[in-house]
Amino acid sequence: MSMSKKPAAHKPAGATCTPPTRPPWETYPVTPGLDARSFQVPPEGMSLEQYGRALDSLKKYLKVQQSRFLGYQVNQNLDYARDLASLLDIHVNNVGDAFGSGNLTVNTKFLERPVLDYYASLWNAKWPHDPSDGESYWGYILSMGSTEGNLYALWNAREYLSGKFLIEDDGIGESPQRGLRPRRLLYVQGKAPSENPNAFTPVAFYSEDTHYSLVKDSMVLGLSTFYEMGTTRYPDMNPLAPGKPWPHEVPSQGGGAGPGSIDINALVTLVEFFASKGHPVICCFNLGSTFKGAYDDVEMAGKALMPIFEKHGLHERAIHWDPRNPKKHHLRKGYWIHVDGALGASYMPFIEMAFNRGLIAQRGPAFDFRLPFVSSMVTSGHKWIGAPWPCGIFITKTKYQMRPPDNPAYIGSPDTTFAGSRNGLSAAILWSHIARTSHEQQMRKALLTEEMAAYAVTRLRDLQKKLGEDLWVERSPLALTIRFKKANPDIVFKYSLSGEALYVNGELRAYNHLFAMESTTRDLIDELITDLSKPGAFPAQDPHRETQSKTAARHDVHRLVHYPTHARGFH
Repeated sequence: MSMSKKPAAHKPAGATCTPPTRPPWETYPVTPGLDARSFQVPPEGMSLEQYGRALDSLKKYLKVQQSRFLGYQVNQNLDYARDLASLLDIHVNNVGDAFGSGNLTVNTKFLERPVLDYYASLWNAKWPHDPSDGESYWGYILSMGSTEGNLYALWNAREYLSGKFLIEDDGIGESPQRGLRPRRLLYVQGKAPSENPNAFTPVAFYSEDTHYSLVKDSMVLGLSTFYEMGTTRYPDMNPLAPGKPWPHEVPSQGGGAGPGSIDINALVTLVEFFASKGHPVICCFNLGSTFKGAYDDVEMAGKALMPIFEKHGLHERAIHWDPRNPKKHHLRKGYWIHVDGALGASYMPFIEMAFNRGLIAQRGPAFDFRLPFVSSMVTSGHKWIGAPWPCGIFITKTKYQMRPPDNPAYIGSPDTTFAGSRNGLSAAILWSHIARTSHEQQMRKALLTEEMAAYAVTRLRDLQKKLGEDLWVERSPLALTIRFKKANPDIVFKYSLSGEALYVNGELRAYNHLFAMESTTRDLIDELITDLSKPGAFPAQDPHRETQSKTAARHDVHRLVHYPTHARGFH
């Protein structure tokens, strides 16, 4: 590779730079259409010519791939550069709480709050945010996508259900030994009643079609899933199949062949078992699952679970935290219901609007804060709305808000968020979109994407008839994703198609899926169908039969963790 003719830069005294053990462009994955050597940066930097050629190559590659993007729930129809490009030359930081301006004044919290209000209204929460009103909403714009929102929700749920409190230190004041101590806040742990040692040991439930971030977040937080708790504490007591191993996750309706929504009867059976043992319960529901685009019926599930919570004293319980004053207590729920609406929570409210106006024959399940048992919700900003980078919105009620462990004077705003420093550009992007897009326009866009999804199904099923081959074409009700038999690697790369393996009636099948987003056109779907019509488009598959996975014996492990990859969008 020809490098710059500029003189080599001198190393600072004591600096060390190791050479590569082998050419990195021979080590890393190959990206078709790109020469990785042209992006490798030498110690002296690139010449202007090299830099210009690399940028041109980068822009050309991304534009081509963007124009044929079909496989993921990301809206590529973006229009922000004209209005917001100048913000790229300003460091905009929304550190701390969205409702505290703080001392870092180069922020966009004044844009963040209208965005949060918009979603609070869309999700039927009480707004605006009022810290003195426990029923009003609280939230913030995420630095990551919904993964961060799921992590924050589970963290909040764990602290809330495990009986932790944030109190003001009673020992504040002046003493001869220590002098004047500053005001501080302390976490304290409530005491579990002697008759229920499991009172502060929450158990998490989610379906087999849940996004892998919830599994990962549970592991990071040390939060027990029902699979782990059942396998280690109650090994032979699986209520779904007594004497058989515990299921890794709550089954979905119909398994691999089904629509992907949670099996409410199975969930009720599992929750009843752990609630009867005194465990608090965390239930996570999907509103647009990763691969099948399924919508869990949050309303039906919540109504089925509430009698269980009431039966076992989880609808409201007194938590005592001050051993010096046994009468001092706090009333809390013993359950937490979180909705992962990464795509669907931004989209389904407009389907409901269209349904109410007679513009569509079906609406999705109720899922938002109209349901009194919903504790928290999250959605992604880069999916339905569309953003140049991952971002999202997390919302809960003020009364459930996890307070910060301190109130730092340094930033001048309580650090109530997960990330601390948060980029302020996401707030500007999301605000720009909703400021320019009415509810009517959003509803029309929702109807258009539904029509596009239906068109893709029709074209794929027509192709299926033409080829005389079952392409396993399926679409869950109202989903924007359509799954079909896995195509060859060239087609997968060309259209950025996500791939997963699913067991259908015991047979392992490799699938791709496409998403009908705002940026999806009929011409693009037609182009995909043309490529899928060519010989060799669908490689032969070996239908391995499903077998029982081998698991380490219980005496060999301290903790059993199931980390799934199928149907999670890994591939």
